[in-house]
Amino acid sequence: MPADRTTPNDTTVPDAPDDTAATDPGGPAADGAELIRFDKVTKRFGAHTVLDALDMTVHSGKHVTLIGPSGSGKTTILRLMMTLLKPDEGTIMFNGDYLTHEEKGGRLVPAGERHSRAVRRNIGMVFQQFNLFPNMKVLRNITEAPVHVLGLAKDAAEERARELLDLVGLTDHLDKYPGQLSGGQQQRVAIARALAMRPKVLLLDEVTSALDPELVAGVLDVLRDIARSTDITLLCVTHEMNFARDISDCVMMFDAGRVIEFGPPEQIFTAPEHERTREFLSAVL
Repeated sequence: MPADRTTPNDTTVPDAPDDTAATDPGGPAADGAELIRFDKVTKRFGAHTVLDALDMTVHSGKHVTLIGPSGSGKTTILRLMMTLLKPDEGTIMFNGDYLTHEEKGGRLVPAGERHSRAVRRNIGMVFQQFNLFPNMKVLRNITEAPVHVLGLAKDAAEERARELLDLVGLTDHLDKYPGQLSGGQQQRVAIARALAMRPKVLLLDEVTSALDPELVAGVLDVLRDIARSTDITLLCVTHEMNFARDISDCVMMFDAGRVIEFGPPEQIFTAPEHERTREFLSAVL
């Protein structure tokens, strides 16, 4: 664990144990065990380096928020986690297994789709856009993947879906189509759908950015409830600084593809050490 929280190398969530071993990707991650590790990950788009040799560790059960200006690499991290992008250099490990690489014949090679899909099934993501199936009612939107991907019995999937709809405050809307819901309600369905797969980590990518301002508070309140009432690991990209302050164990400030400062939210928001962090917070708060 780094002594200087402004140092970008070995960026580890504070207060996490250093001697825990990662667990098998098919089993439950022990609380506090290392869940995500980026090791010297670089991602470029043409001549532009979006992530610059990023080292980052997130432990199970922690809530980590990534902040920083647009284009600083935050969303790229989430897209790499979902294997929507592949790193140009470096490796990503999730729950003890490589995500975009695999070992063959004692060598580390780019992962095949089968391997990536097996590891990725324990990662859930909620996007800026809701991406619900418009021809399916709310209940089926939530049960479709657990039934067809996890092989869950339909009755068990529906029971889980009803519990999640209660969690997000939409029990009365399970027989509606997405087009009959407000944007905020659709995003809450998207959150329930991601949780229905029982992921080990939930990735949140600016989940309120596509909503009308009056709908933002309801979605953020749902996420606060999830952070308080479950032990799921959260990796969140947001410009909602009060929300980040409320739910985070650790806040990481990104600039130009690197973590320039990280620490507990009270430390970052009240006494940031890096001038760039102070400039950013002054502009957004």
